[in-house]
Amino acid sequence: MVAPKITKEEVKRKLDMKEDFLLLDVRDPVDYGKSGIKIVGGLRIPLDELEKRLGELDPKKEVVAYCT
Repeated sequence: MVAPKITKEEVKRKLDMKEDFLLLDVRDPVDYGKSGIKIVGGLRIPLDELEKRLGELDPKKEVVAYCT
């Protein structure tokens, strides 16, 4: 299954409209540490930990994962 893609403009609109979704930061610790991008309200689970931490996600919410 291929996940649908969403643009950064669509994510911004969702945030501005206060839509109920989970913004999931999947960057590895090195990339996260080097980046100045830290979105408040998001959940950070590095991609290599995601499978074992799936229980932390609300199955009723749309999840938008990002890495930069």
